[in-house]
Amino acid sequence: MKSEELLEEFELLSDRIGVKIIKGKGDFMGGNCTINEEKVIVINNNKPIEQRLNILAKCFIEYDLDKLYIVPALRAYIDDRQTLDL
Repeated sequence: MKSEELLEEFELLSDRIGVKIIKGKGDFMGGNCTINEEKVIVINNNKPIEQRLNILAKCFIEYDLDKLYIVPALRAYIDDRQTLDL
């Protein structure tokens, strides 16, 4: 699956679990945060797509995704990032 397709799948997944993805530009890495008691993931659009995908994968590791159907390529991508962090 292409990087752009993975990015789209992450956005669809965020909609399904009720987590908003905020895209911005600036001097920050991105990650999970809470704004007005709402969970959000902040992504820096200035960063290369691979770096944005890695941030998203690391953020989604924190959510319980076991009971959700996730496109196999996206699940493998998230699982690979989790393995790298161990």
